[in-house]
Amino acid sequence: MNINTVYQILGLIVVASPAVLLAVLGLPALLGKPLTESAQGHFTRAAVLSGLVAALVVLGMMLTFDSRHVSIELGNWVEIEPEHFHFHMKFVFDRLSVPFAILSFVLCGTVGAFASNYLHRESGYQRFFLLYAVFLLGMVVSSLAGTIETLFFGWELVGLSSALLVAFFHERPGPVRNGHRIWSVYRVADAAFLIAALTLHHLTGAGDFDGLMGTGPWPEGVAAIDSRHALIVGLLLLVAAAGKSGMVPFSGWLPRAMEGPTPSSAVFYGALSVHLGTYLLLRVSPMLEVSLPLSIAVVALGLVSAVCGTLASRVQSDVKNALAFSSLTQVGIITVEIGLGFRYLALIHMIGHACLRTLQLLRSPSVLKDFQLLENAVGEHLTASPGFWNSLLSRRHLDFLYRFSLERGYLDSLLNEYVVRPFVAVFRWCDRQERRWTGFAGGGESRESDRIAVYGDSLEDVL
Repeated sequence: MNINTVYQILGLIVVASPAVLLAVLGLPALLGKPLTESAQGHFTRAAVLSGLVAALVVLGMMLTFDSRHVSIELGNWVEIEPEHFHFHMKFVFDRLSVPFAILSFVLCGTVGAFASNYLHRESGYQRFFLLYAVFLLGMVVSSLAGTIETLFFGWELVGLSSALLVAFFHERPGPVRNGHRIWSVYRVADAAFLIAALTLHHLTGAGDFDGLMGTGPWPEGVAAIDSRHALIVGLLLLVAAAGKSGMVPFSGWLPRAMEGPTPSSAVFYGALSVHLGTYLLLRVSPMLEVSLPLSIAVVALGLVSAVCGTLASRVQSDVKNALAFSSLTQVGIITVEIGLGFRYLALIHMIGHACLRTLQLLRSPSVLKDFQLLENAVGEHLTASPGFWNSLLSRRHLDFLYRFSLERGYLDSLLNEYVVRPFVAVFRWCDRQERRWTGFAGGGESRESDRIAVYGDSLEDVL
């Protein structure tokens, strides 16, 4: 058995462990015989530990044998010859993917152990761990993806589990409505991702990152496309990253995501899912070197997101919302680091911030008690000291800044007014025209007068 065979076996264990966990938790539920809480806990720990140990062994072997790039190919799953399109399943173990996969296993294992006690005897316990397995599989696939199609597959699993866990308490209308909103934002990001993937296929003939980044290992790869094409593909991927990581202008969904259970908030929007967009930018970072406008756009988006996150986090009355916007601040700074070319710094920053934010969000339910214990130990009430801006800005400017921060930059209202409302209005008008035509073809008006009274008689009336 040579070293390549060992890499293949260990790599398959890393990828297969969350897939096996999903099957073990999902199949009994489909058959109407779900596992007990203790059995789910045992299987979850076994899957996470096996994947983590295999990933650590891969990392040790890469450091020992100075292997910078190891790939595992599972062949074409979809192949359309006339269109020169194929869905190639490929996983890559390099300096970027292995640390992020290890981080995923460590944090998911920590949150899984916490959730097994936190959600004990909760009616949705089994549903939570089933979605948890979907999320773990999506993170591992996204981390190790060697093609843009494989990355999109994991990307979708993460998005699906995220939206469903936000709507975890589905007996209340608020979580369901917020889950729908997050899913809608993810659809916009996914559409940009798909267009970028198709553009990449058109330019390189394949979706392999090797074809886009060149043959050099990360971060030494050189983009194989010119600056104009790099700008087009890069901007599309930047929109996808902004939607997934909650950056401006999509940051309005971050407080909505806090409707889910605390364990899911910790692992999704404080640690892993919120960093998946920056991970995508790190994966395609060689494109930034061939396109200066793309680098400027990445830096600008990071700066704006960091400023908005800082302002919004300082006016939140809920600790989970404050931590969510604090995560946005750090994600913005990481994006700036990527745009400036500090790739290893961005990776280390991302890993450190994910670990810290997971701890903070898991401790958030007891933070009020901790604060009261601190006040009792000090013997007086703790008050915030006057900030720097209080002495620099006038009262009128401070009021505007506070309102701007409280409204989260008015991003939700702007998106509702100039994106959501026109979009819904156009499709309502199209629906009315279709009903008018079907009613005419069927020999009747199909209560068209009632619809005109509600929606108006023209597209201008609807808008």
